[in-house]
Amino acid sequence: MARKHNPQLSSADQELLKQFQTSLVGLSADQLGKLLPQVLGAMPGIVMPGLDPFARTAPPSRRRARRKKVTTYRVRVDLAETKPPVWRRLELASDLFLNEVHDILQTAFGWTDSHLHEFASGKDYYDRSAEHYLCPFQADEGEIGVPEEDVRLDEVLAKPGDKLMYLYDFGDGWMHVIKLEAELPRDDSAPNAVCIGGRRPSPSEDCGGVGGFELISAALDPGHPEHAEAVAEFAHRYGEDVNPADWAPTPFDLERINRILADPSDKGLTGLNGDQSDLPGPLGELADAIRSRTQQDLFQQLIEAADLDAPVEIDAGTAARMVSPYNWLLDRVGDDGIKLTGAGYLPPVHVEAAMADLGLGAEWFGKGNREVQTMPVLHLRESAQAMGLLRKHRGTLVLTKRGRAVRTDPLALWWHLAEQMPPASRDACETQAGLIFLATLAAGSTDARNRTIAEILTAIGWALSDGTPLTPSAASRAAWDTSTALHRLGAFIEERGTYGRPDKVTPEGVTFARAALRTWPGRA
Repeated sequence: MARKHNPQLSSADQELLKQFQTSLVGLSADQLGKLLPQVLGAMPGIVMPGLDPFARTAPPSRRRARRKKVTTYRVRVDLAETKPPVWRRLELASDLFLNEVHDILQTAFGWTDSHLHEFASGKDYYDRSAEHYLCPFQADEGEIGVPEEDVRLDEVLAKPGDKLMYLYDFGDGWMHVIKLEAELPRDDSAPNAVCIGGRRPSPSEDCGGVGGFELISAALDPGHPEHAEAVAEFAHRYGEDVNPADWAPTPFDLERINRILADPSDKGLTGLNGDQSDLPGPLGELADAIRSRTQQDLFQQLIEAADLDAPVEIDAGTAARMVSPYNWLLDRVGDDGIKLTGAGYLPPVHVEAAMADLGLGAEWFGKGNREVQTMPVLHLRESAQAMGLLRKHRGTLVLTKRGRAVRTDPLALWWHLAEQMPPASRDACETQAGLIFLATLAAGSTDARNRTIAEILTAIGWALSDGTPLTPSAASRAAWDTSTALHRLGAFIEERGTYGRPDKVTPEGVTFARAALRTWPGRA
């Protein structure tokens, strides 16, 4: 007797069922036993022991044959969901491999290669039929996909309109959509990659994805129609003491992008091939430790802008004004020294005098009579010790030999402080953070200083305790001793009432930072 068709199945499903029934004919019991778990495992709500219902299988390959003749691809790369869109237009050699395209995209968008990434080809990145092209870490982990270094660009982009997806930072989720706009004849002398256009600054690393990027952009732009709301929202989310400028977007600099694309390894610093830098002493050691091309280039830019080969000129009057807090302390200690408290702090009378004579009341709260609770005075005294001007001897704070020599010579004291900056620290991260801070100051750069320090330190290998990259806040803490001493010297000025704006660098601050980078111990 013939079976009735199931009226709830479509004609296509009925045909598939008929084919399945036919395929079972002639199978042995053993073959049926192996097939049954696979069938049940694919059914919702049924789990078979030893069978992973979520296991992915490799989709059919979407790659096309490689071109015999290399051409130039003109592509536009958009950061998905940004409005107005952040985009870059590039001309690329069609025979580039995807690991090379990854490096190009990192440069074009100002990323620091601090996170994982992955390419994908298909209707949508998350579509089950999409083919994924893996970064080395993913390939080593055995994820399903093809290693990116085995895939050529012309295999995944064949004709105008084709798209390739590139996801960078699986946390912030920066989806780049690469669209082939045109295929052009290729000149043998043409570079492998060149950027020919773009729009809007790029987001900073770890800024919280598209939402965080747009919020920060509005908070830093007084002309933005939602500026006030963005400032308030940023402060509400992250706290009043967090500066949105630490996550300032990276400006679109076409000349810089193409300079790096043309010769990514020629930085004047250590290259990824192991060459040593030409910088002397600690600056050279710092440069040699940077393991990211982008950060090497950034550090080189700072050093070049600092113009360390030019002579440092400082007049006695400016020097005296800058070192006056330290001069005051040396005079206060004097020839007889100051008997410290049992806990090793300055007695209240000296703390009160410092607060009054140096005008520190405006920058600190509290009574200002206990050194341990009065940070400006505590740091002034401790930094003077760290820089070799004072020392403790049998419970008394006394002048060192060097402290006595420069006490009456402000110009000599100015040079001594420059030679000892950043202040001595047993923490190598703090010392390196201080050197980078000085480099930004010497270059006259205020844009996202803490982010710059964080990215370079991360490229050296420093990380948070959980292994994640350093944040601007962590970098600020690492450079705190240096930045506080520089602030005390008047190297930069905190502009009150300008939320989110960096401190204003003074001309004498630039001069001091240049002197410090030229003369710090161990430098030639």
